[in-house]
Amino acid sequence: MRTSFWKPENLASRTAGGGSRRRVGRLALVTALSVAVGVGVAACGSSSSDSGGPINLVAYSTPETVYDKQLIPAFQKTSEGDGAKFSTSFGPSGDQSRAVAAGQPADVVHLSIEPDMQNLVDAGLVDSNWDQNQYHGIVQDSVVVFVVRKGNPKNIQTWDDLIKPGVEVVTPNVFSSGGAKWNILAAYGAQIEEGKSPTQALAFLKSLLEHAVAQPGSAGDALTTFTSGKGDVLLSYESDAIEAQRAGEDVEYVIPDDTILIETPAATTTDASTQAQDFLKFLWTPQAQQLWADGGYRPVNKSVLDKNKDKFPDPPGLFTVNDPSIGGWEKANTDFFDPTNGSVAKIEENLGVSTG
Repeated sequence: MRTSFWKPENLASRTAGGGSRRRVGRLALVTALSVAVGVGVAACGSSSSDSGGPINLVAYSTPETVYDKQLIPAFQKTSEGDGAKFSTSFGPSGDQSRAVAAGQPADVVHLSIEPDMQNLVDAGLVDSNWDQNQYHGIVQDSVVVFVVRKGNPKNIQTWDDLIKPGVEVVTPNVFSSGGAKWNILAAYGAQIEEGKSPTQALAFLKSLLEHAVAQPGSAGDALTTFTSGKGDVLLSYESDAIEAQRAGEDVEYVIPDDTILIETPAATTTDASTQAQDFLKFLWTPQAQQLWADGGYRPVNKSVLDKNKDKFPDPPGLFTVNDPSIGGWEKANTDFFDPTNGSVAKIEENLGVSTG
């Protein structure tokens, strides 16, 4: 029996996570940043554009196209965005979070997982109330899918198909990519949803990672690796799969019955300009939410999602990171992704994959 189901009108996963998510994934950034430069880092970690400088947008890798081609130009046409200039940086979510904490200028940060945002809260660069709006700081959603070659020659339909003999999997490295963490949690949670024990689910993760022929640094790099010809199946954001199809790549994608709802957080830094704050607010407007949908992302605005429901079918076993099968980000980061004691870290170390 499934523990919970996500529906377009149901934001319970965000409501349930609002209080605990800000305490997720404490990675002791103080030890990574020297005391001697600590004050300087806090001062330069964000960059105000009130003086005429650009709005510095730092984001995870996959939404680069929709930001550059759609969202930023649309904002610049609004009264709030008149005259706005942007400097953008896209890359692996964990790397982006660490870069901002170390001093990379940032006014708006859009990361793939909440622990990466929490790192910036811990560093004093993002207010602890960043998620206190009706969407709990989440600007768009996606789901984990299987990207396969045109015609799906290996008939990959289920999670069990990924560990059949001869199937080669591509998925990013969980120690740099937030997308990779979503993939792992989707795989693990799907096993629990299907009635397997935690021990059996971990055994599945081990088999899955043994089938991984490449673990690039980011979800974007993983897509490039796959479309370049490596592997039989890519674990990916639904949005990446849609973008690849639109770009003319010879791929299609399968949404497994049991998969996870990907919720990506965005916030402004503590000294961001008024215009940068306006840009973040713009991302939740119906206009911007439709642009997210046009870019392959699931809107968090219910009315916009309803208008696009045919584009985004609901998997029957869709679950969230806060469902009992996962237990929330704090538990997931500790149990799976802790570099020293996490179960996934141990699997990766035994496979010779970098966990640094």
